[in-house]
Amino acid sequence: MALSLNDIRSLYEQYGKLAYSGEPVTQLEHALQSGALAEEAGADDELVAAAFLHDLGHLLNLQGETPTERGIDDLHQYFALPFLRPVLSDAVLEPIRLHVDAKRCLCAIDDAYFGQLSADSVRSLELQGGIFSKEEAEAFLQKPHAEDALRLRKWDDRAKEENRATPGLDHYLSVVERVMQKHVAA
Repeated sequence: MALSLNDIRSLYEQYGKLAYSGEPVTQLEHALQSGALAEEAGADDELVAAAFLHDLGHLLNLQGETPTERGIDDLHQYFALPFLRPVLSDAVLEPIRLHVDAKRCLCAIDDAYFGQLSADSVRSLELQGGIFSKEEAEAFLQKPHAEDALRLRKWDDRAKEENRATPGLDHYLSVVERVMQKHVAA
């Protein structure tokens, strides 16, 4: 079953006020900030939509607040994909799917990156398989959409700022709607 635009709205309206695991923002604030950071960086609509939707899997697979403290990896990067695949292109879906591995890659290729991770990101990193080896990082970087996933990951890491002003839910739903219409027309 595909998620419609109204389904996505409902998920954010119903569960968006949930805390974003151990961070000073809600799930909705994190999504809005991720989308805003992508727009500020000049990303295209597909990547803005990916940034906005990248953690939708948390809202589809509710595991309570801060599941990493209980040793749970909710596999959120995969959870929303079957519901979004009928309505969105790989330019949106692949950065979502790859954003967790992008963290593992960035830890392997950027000496300063690990030190910038929040406590919850460090906990989830271990649950998600840990830092990539040099070979795993090289293989990741060869994947289609890997560069977009790395960009999304960096916005994801920064989208945890309390009281940051962003455009609202309707703004990002309109971006998602444009991308959905483009996908259907293709």
